[in-house]
Amino acid sequence: MRTAIAIFPGSNCDRDMAVAIKKITGKSPLKLWHKDTEAPNLDLIVIPGGFSFGDYLRCGALAARSPIIKNIKNHVSRGGALLGVCNGFQILIEANILPGSLVRNKKLLFTCRETTLEIQDSIQSPFLSSFNIGDCLNIPVAHNEGNYITNNELLKELENNGRIAFKYKKSSEIETDYNPNGSLNDIAGILSENGRVLGMMPHPERSISSLHGGTDGLKFLTKSIEQIVG
Repeated sequence: MRTAIAIFPGSNCDRDMAVAIKKITGKSPLKLWHKDTEAPNLDLIVIPGGFSFGDYLRCGALAARSPIIKNIKNHVSRGGALLGVCNGFQILIEANILPGSLVRNKKLLFTCRETTLEIQDSIQSPFLSSFNIGDCLNIPVAHNEGNYITNNELLKELENNGRIAFKYKKSSEIETDYNPNGSLNDIAGILSENGRVLGMMPHPERSISSLHGGTDGLKFLTKSIEQIVG
């Protein structure tokens, strides 16, 4: 399993993701600095959470113009798997690798809490193929700009083509605040047209031990990596 984590000034979840990947594969992932202009052939690249370039301008906008992005796009064009988590999701959108926009949370407040994600009926994807439609994962979020929005045409395309990976779900019938950011149609993650790129706001690397309060993130990452290796 050849994995790498792309790191930008302000990334702060890269070590957590590296710990998770090593726990699963037994090997430490390669670290790609944002100024790197070359990268080996890889099975999986992860863009972690954080505050790349301090989240100045728009979140992810400066990172999306870093030299490493060209290599990441080449990796995607070869059919490589790519996972963007939180700020990584924002970078994927700013780099036009995934569509839509991520804007300020509806309540205009940073949110850090557990969420329940429901697996959607999606296209074939190594990130989801080991799960059943309707399966749920408890994974935390921590962001200020996780409110996914788009126009009606693109929303229909995402829904009709099975490109919505997860939606936030009520953990009980009486819960009303289950969507932490006001995201359109409760969207928590989306896929590329070929299903091999996933952008998600929740942090699976923060749910890999019972000491964290749960291991659903470990389950998600393990199943994803098993499918990517194939």
